Amino acid sequence: MEELLSIIKSKAASYKDEVIAIRRHIHQHPELSFQEYNTSKFVCSKLDEFGITYEAGMVETGVVGLIKGNNPESRVVALRADLDALPIKEENEVPYKSINEGVMHACGHDVHTSSLLGAAKILNEVKDQFEGTVKLIFQPGEERLPGGASLMIKEGVLENPEPNAIIGQHVYPQLEAGKVGFKSGMYMASTDELFMTVKGKGGHAALPHLNVDPVLITAHILTALQQVVSRMSHPTAPTVLSFGKMIADGATNIIPDKVELEGTFRAMNEEWRAEAHVKMKNMAESIAKSMGGECEFKILKGYPFLVNDEELTNNAKESAIEFLGNENVIDLDLRMTAEDFAYFSQKKPSCFYRLGIKNEAENISSGLHTSTFNIDENAIETSIGLMAWLTIKELN
Repeated sequence: MEELLSIIKSKAASYKDEVIAIRRHIHQHPELSFQEYNTSKFVCSKLDEFGITYEAGMVETGVVGLIKGNNPESRVVALRADLDALPIKEENEVPYKSINEGVMHACGHDVHTSSLLGAAKILNEVKDQFEGTVKLIFQPGEERLPGGASLMIKEGVLENPEPNAIIGQHVYPQLEAGKVGFKSGMYMASTDELFMTVKGKGGHAALPHLNVDPVLITAHILTALQQVVSRMSHPTAPTVLSFGKMIADGATNIIPDKVELEGTFRAMNEEWRAEAHVKMKNMAESIAKSMGGECEFKILKGYPFLVNDEELTNNAKESAIEFLGNENVIDLDLRMTAEDFAYFSQKKPSCFYRLGIKNEAENISSGLHTSTFNIDENAIETSIGLMAWLTIKELN
């Protein structure tokens, strides 16, 4: 395997510039969730160029490729990348800046997609040196419910052939380029979107006794709901409840008729998640009623929690140490962010790891979902080589 390791490293270095060019093209032409038509065509054109067979059109813009090694039915490992961008106006002044106004690859999906293409090129060129089949999943709509992963699963992406394991990666702005991170077991939270409308009776703010103030009712509800996190959840069960949007369309002297709110609920346990939904809804509605108003509390259930298979992830970590050295592989903490890769992790043994992209000296350190997000493109070489190596090790 040492000779093959050397080959993979050599090919990763050789194809680095080519994959950077692919990443820049995708970055310059971002498309929103479930609208990735041109991105999908571009991926297909690259697979054609590499001589890799594929099927396009799953969930409209998804692409699924296959690379068959020796004894192709012996074992199947799937690799996944997401295609979609975010509704953010890019502020980076770079030659490959987004040309689609108000749309930007601010979450690194351009890196994920280009890296999977690069890894696929390497794997296709060494397919006579591994056992089994590699399944390439280019997935639409990670950023938007119900999540492209869930839809691709419904359309049979985990069948014909059925993967024994699935591997994915995500950029990590807090980690230096050249490094990666792993965590086995529970890793990322479930996510639900909350929509609350508190209704009262508006009127003149100087005559509050004639009104039912929905702003005051909302304040009581928001304060009380934090008990779900601080007093109702088990102290060892990570839970987040946050409201990021509130519209009370009154004025300095006008009490509005209603207040509209939007928020998110995150958890790491499905039983507690369901229980918390009931508690939040009952609490909000009862408080509003006790104060003379009413509350409509709607929950849009989102992605489940993401769990990394312990054996697969521990093996992947050891393989990463072989490839990058012990000093470049770190252990990750729990994250309360969410990812629709979680749907895959609920179905198959999964490993979802992090790719370092930060370079403080070059001022590349902006967080995900920001208008100045960018990467140290040296991470591309790490990305394509490591993904190819993890796949071969898992197959063999």
